[in-house]
Amino acid sequence: MILCESLTKRFNTILAVDRLTLQVNQGEVFGFLGPNGAGKTTTVRMLTSLIAPTSGHAIVNGYQIGKDDQQIRRNVGLLTETPGMYDNLSAEYNLRIYANLYEVKDVKGQVEKYLIMLGLWDRRFDNAGTFSKGMKQKLAIARALLHEPPLLFLDEPTAALDPESAHLVRDFISELRKEGRTIFLCTHNLDEADRLCDRIGVFKTHLLVMDTPAKLRSQLFGRKVVFHLKQASEGLAGDLRKLPFVRELKIVDNKILITVDNPEERNPEIVRSLVGLGADVQFVGELRHSLEEVYLQLMQST
Repeated sequence: MILCESLTKRFNTILAVDRLTLQVNQGEVFGFLGPNGAGKTTTVRMLTSLIAPTSGHAIVNGYQIGKDDQQIRRNVGLLTETPGMYDNLSAEYNLRIYANLYEVKDVKGQVEKYLIMLGLWDRRFDNAGTFSKGMKQKLAIARALLHEPPLLFLDEPTAALDPESAHLVRDFISELRKEGRTIFLCTHNLDEADRLCDRIGVFKTHLLVMDTPAKLRSQLFGRKVVFHLKQASEGLAGDLRKLPFVRELKIVDNKILITVDNPEERNPEIVRSLVGLGADVQFVGELRHSLEEVYLQLMQST
């Protein structure tokens, strides 16, 4: 769906995007994470054929940027970080304008569909300028979807939304994925990225890492399993450290924290060892590092 090879953008002496190479597969939600000024928006603008790259190549939905720009624009939906609307026109009329620009066949039906889905139907005749920032954001999401694009670029889709509206948008993104849409999601909400994204790329002018959230946690921190015992002791810990697959072990109160590469395979062996040593195992759980911890670790190392 998206294939970039050494995509680069310079603005005079400023290198905004440095040799970006990545692939986004059809039907996945791809999270593009990075600090302000990292080049995320510039990347999106290149991939949607709004600006031309300085060098490199990209294929978007089968079309080549710089060659098939009009076809790319027809086949993508874009939510910008600061979506502009005609404030003196109604929400419905705003969407009608863009539906006609995209040559949507059933303008009335598509406008009605997305106003209802995003909870704006009762305000359809109100001027967009009277909307809150969150409502304008939802209206902009509707605008990006009117022509039913197979590929969506969403730049901070839940910014400025209240918790209920943000939840609605996240559920909406999940439903779009079920329909087979491909979504390129730029967000600062790391919990949101963790819940929604199949894979993430951490970006700071150049791509630092790209993988699933689970694999990035494992690569940076390993997987830690917590064994809750009735009574933990250094004697038990010493025996467990002899197991060849135990990478790290420590005791916290009556819990033993063990880092292993494959908990699904190794946990039963550890439990059998503990029981054999006379320990009372109360329950077992995995200590999950947040995506925020992964992100901060990567930012600190660059």
